[in-house]
Amino acid sequence: MSFVLSERHDDVALVTLNRPERLNAIGGALLADLERALAAAQGDPEIAVIVLTGAGRAFCAGDDLKEFDQQAADTAAAAAHAAAIQRITRHLIGGEKPVVGAVHGYAVGGGFEWMLNCDLVVAADDLVAFFPEMELGSFCTGGVTHLLPLAVGYQRTMELLLLGERQGAERLHSLGLVNAVVPLAAMLPRALDMARAVAARSAASVRRLKRVITRDLGAALWQAVALEEKATLETFLDPEARLRVGRFLARGR
Repeated sequence: MSFVLSERHDDVALVTLNRPERLNAIGGALLADLERALAAAQGDPEIAVIVLTGAGRAFCAGDDLKEFDQQAADTAAAAAHAAAIQRITRHLIGGEKPVVGAVHGYAVGGGFEWMLNCDLVVAADDLVAFFPEMELGSFCTGGVTHLLPLAVGYQRTMELLLLGERQGAERLHSLGLVNAVVPLAAMLPRALDMARAVAARSAASVRRLKRVITRDLGAALWQAVALEEKATLETFLDPEARLRVGRFLARGR
């Protein structure tokens, strides 16, 4: 069974996280399947735009804490997991093809980060997003330590990351973190329409735009990604994180 589904809608690739029974939580198998799907879409000359969404009741509920012991078993395992998460960011924001997020339900932790890695985002009106990393003794990824201050400023960034409060779709829109808020039934059609509109633009110009913004001018972004990966590895190996994750799981997710 694949934890990620890929479909083609003419020159648009629809990539769907497909672990609905776990709210598309990020486990090792999902990471591997998503990397393969994104690499294939980015490398397909017939695909102009990628739409990323989630099956079931949520976009992505963040790291699967039930796999924490496996992910943090030793330095090699923690390093491999942190690197795998950041490779998704490299495909999403670092790839030459634009990514449109169609995001609903929960976008938590890594799921929130993947949403922020999309070039355009259509949010369903039931979207709730937040960062639990500081509570769990973990660290954020996805280049958000660079992206969020640019988008919302320093104090709002610290509010989102330190307090980890739940943000609804309209608040996310007011912060400039999503482009549109629509009813759930309209989310995917709107995202596909947006992707088709982008696909109608000059592919060469679009590639150059992403390259200039995220590569040529993006040195600070990729420095942030590298530093986040290092910090994530350190927190995974910190005994406090294991204690905090254990208490969180005991309360029930």
